[in-house]
Amino acid sequence: MDSMGLTLGILLAGIVVVVGGILVLRLHAFLALILGALLVGILTPFAAIERYNIDKAAVDVVAIADDSSELTVALAQKDQVHVGMQYVILRPSGDNGDLEKIGDAAVDRFVDETVDGKTIERAVMKPVQPGELQFQPGDIVIHPFDWKAAEAASRKTVGERVATRFGSTCTSIGILIAMASIIGKCLLDSGAADRIVRSALKVLGEAGAPLAFILSGFLLGIPVFFDTVFYLMIPLGKAMTMRVGRNYLLYVLAIVSGATMAHSLVPPTPGPLFVADELGIDIGMMILAGCAVGFFTSGFGYIYATFANRIWELPLRESPGFSLDELKKLSQKNDDELPPTWISLLPILLPVILIGGNTVLKSLNEAFPDQVPSIIMRSADTLGNKNIALAISAAIALGTLVWQKRTSLKALATSVQESLASGGVIILITAGGGAFGGMLQETGVAGLIRELPLGSTPVIISFAFLVTAAVRTAQGSGTVAMITAVGILSGIATSGELGFHPVYLALAIGCGSKPIAWMNDSGFWVIGRMSGMTEAETLKYVTPMTTLMGVVGLAVTIAGATLFPMN
Repeated sequence: MDSMGLTLGILLAGIVVVVGGILVLRLHAFLALILGALLVGILTPFAAIERYNIDKAAVDVVAIADDSSELTVALAQKDQVHVGMQYVILRPSGDNGDLEKIGDAAVDRFVDETVDGKTIERAVMKPVQPGELQFQPGDIVIHPFDWKAAEAASRKTVGERVATRFGSTCTSIGILIAMASIIGKCLLDSGAADRIVRSALKVLGEAGAPLAFILSGFLLGIPVFFDTVFYLMIPLGKAMTMRVGRNYLLYVLAIVSGATMAHSLVPPTPGPLFVADELGIDIGMMILAGCAVGFFTSGFGYIYATFANRIWELPLRESPGFSLDELKKLSQKNDDELPPTWISLLPILLPVILIGGNTVLKSLNEAFPDQVPSIIMRSADTLGNKNIALAISAAIALGTLVWQKRTSLKALATSVQESLASGGVIILITAGGGAFGGMLQETGVAGLIRELPLGSTPVIISFAFLVTAAVRTAQGSGTVAMITAVGILSGIATSGELGFHPVYLALAIGCGSKPIAWMNDSGFWVIGRMSGMTEAETLKYVTPMTTLMGVVGLAVTIAGATLFPMN
């Protein structure tokens, strides 16, 4: 079997273990992902692991001279490179692509190149011994220290490799998910989430209730998991239906269209958070881009829900957890029992402002050097750090809960423990996905994808969407689908060959996690059971809407990457 066939076989085996484990064996997603990671790690040949680590550490070759006597490379940190610094030249040999050292090259000089109007410094290398070697396309340039480190990393056992990727993922996102869990729990327990929805309803009125549900659902979907947002908001949708006597289907679909897109596009929700981290995207950029695409997709959801409500009628029925009598009491709950609107919104909006503002300031500082005072930049770097911003918001959410409920420290500790228990499970799943994705990358799947005739921007983005949609449809979880897809696709984003900013690839993956919701999706059952829909009604009303919202998001992402590539 050739290397391409072997890579495809290992990739398929890993996906089958994850999807089959969740769907057939009913394994917890964490166990399925770890088992998939271990299997892929065991099956991957040593040569592929070594090649992956070397490619990751190698410098990018920009050009080779016509006489093959020198080559130009892109060095990420020129200040650490000097004339005379030596590098190893490796070249693939044999049918299996094994690498062998063919000589050494040293930095001869630095040159400036203009790329898209920007001046970029490059390093020009020549053989250490004149006439020692002739450079060829496909040669790999790597520092000797990085070469030895890559070889050492390749010799780690499968257990060590899986554990390393698991740990690095926890390092990147563990604090964020824990803080987001605390924020979400406090918003629910303090009544802040209820206040946000009620305030939106007051501002927009009865006629604007669907829009209020979309906006509230999107806002709450940023720090709170979709199932919890729907569980919180559906009683309000039912209460509004009892008040006006109609439009129940419109309210249900409005709640879904807002919360489901934030769940897949805007950090610190685990899926987009993990994807942004894997693709090396600034979290502020991901928040801003996710909100922009979410505006279009949720807007389409509103239009779809409006037309669906005109065609079909969904009766208000009894459902588990909330009787109609309880809903009447909920709708009549005194506003004085809830915290003020501004403090309810603060834990959600503050991290968006801090992180997004830091991203904007960095862009301004790059465009206009030395125009932003250094003290402002240092303060923005500190407060706009994703971990710091979420920790500040979590502290505010905890303070709101204590102030509003006059709760004891013991009750507060219980609330925090419950939120961390929920967040801990998500951290395990996401870190397990990081381990699985890391093992997939070691197979060389990124190189395989780069060899596909993907070509144009629309084709690459559509491919990312379809890969995610296929995994989502097969096993049900949007988060697992995003984790799996980015493990397959991250190599093409970090190779610098996209032609557009990798945030568009992340958005395509997020939109691809929407099709197709059916019985293997926990969210499908939450929507159906809590709203009182039958399985057939949920398939009829909800599944087409979320699928089409994903397609609309894909179209918007393609348009953005084509018109504003930002590369």
